[in-house]
Amino acid sequence: MDQAALEQRLRAKIERDSGGARKLVHFQIMPEGHAGLTFGYASIDGAGHRQDFILKIAPPGVARRGNTDVYRQGLLLRTLHAAGLAVPDVPMDSDSEDELGNPYIVMQCLPGRTFVVWEPHPSFDLGRENVSQIWRQAATALAAIHAYEWRSTLSGWQELRKLADELAYWPKILDKAQEPRWIEKGRKLADALERSIPPDGPVGVIHGDYQPGNVLYDGVRLSGIIDWELTGIGAQTIDLGWLSMMNDTHCWQPEYQPVVALGRGELVAYYEAARGHKVENLDWFQALACYRMGSIACLNVRLHRTGRRIDDMWDRFAPSIDTLFERGFELCTAPQNQT
Repeated sequence: MDQAALEQRLRAKIERDSGGARKLVHFQIMPEGHAGLTFGYASIDGAGHRQDFILKIAPPGVARRGNTDVYRQGLLLRTLHAAGLAVPDVPMDSDSEDELGNPYIVMQCLPGRTFVVWEPHPSFDLGRENVSQIWRQAATALAAIHAYEWRSTLSGWQELRKLADELAYWPKILDKAQEPRWIEKGRKLADALERSIPPDGPVGVIHGDYQPGNVLYDGVRLSGIIDWELTGIGAQTIDLGWLSMMNDTHCWQPEYQPVVALGRGELVAYYEAARGHKVENLDWFQALACYRMGSIACLNVRLHRTGRRIDDMWDRFAPSIDTLFERGFELCTAPQNQT
């Protein structure tokens, strides 16, 4: 994407919409994060009053569906924000190419920074109590999202994605892996998942990539849930399985361990207490998370190593792809998951 052209278009839009009263300042690529075209900027009026925003824009030349359909996030985030949930508001969006060249959403900029579990920013105090609070708040905030009654406001927003449909989506991503053994291990896990697929369980809004790296913390206070590219309507235990995978030290190579202070049982207990019901089939859903994350990593490692989307994080991540598929198979074939 031509960043200079995008900045010029955004500047013109801000000045046009405000009748010349506001100007664009500090337009930049967001320094943290590993997904999507995300920019930060501020607008300022003649008296110096500043407002900070985050711009997400659809990638050029890519079909707009799923994680590349940025515009679909706007309605969801506005709806959840209006319900008092911890997500940014979306004051501006468009599905047209006329304004900024591609569909986009503009979100309010919330305070804090994300807690990248393998590589937390040095500003975080990694004392056990602080880390416990970070994970505990993530679990309870997820329960609040899942408790939202979506049918009255979002019934036509997205089609329900059944677990069988979820499984059917990932083989084409996995097959982009550069390493044949990753494809072999991923297919072995996929087969095991398909043989033991459980009922969908509670269905509603899912984040799709829910973990502290997509949650903002102002100190240790959760201030917002961001990065909704994989959102949809589906089996909500997908999110808890993903959070459990990120928390599980057995999913990651010894040199790439997450910073954790709660075990899976404690994490789930906080979620269940906030949600008001028991979680079922979590081993299967965590195994699904291992399959999804492993497949995503296969694609991103390829994009990085071929120079199409450079991100050094994926070199550090790559050794854990084997571990993810192996741990997922172990969880999926545990006795309680046999059909």
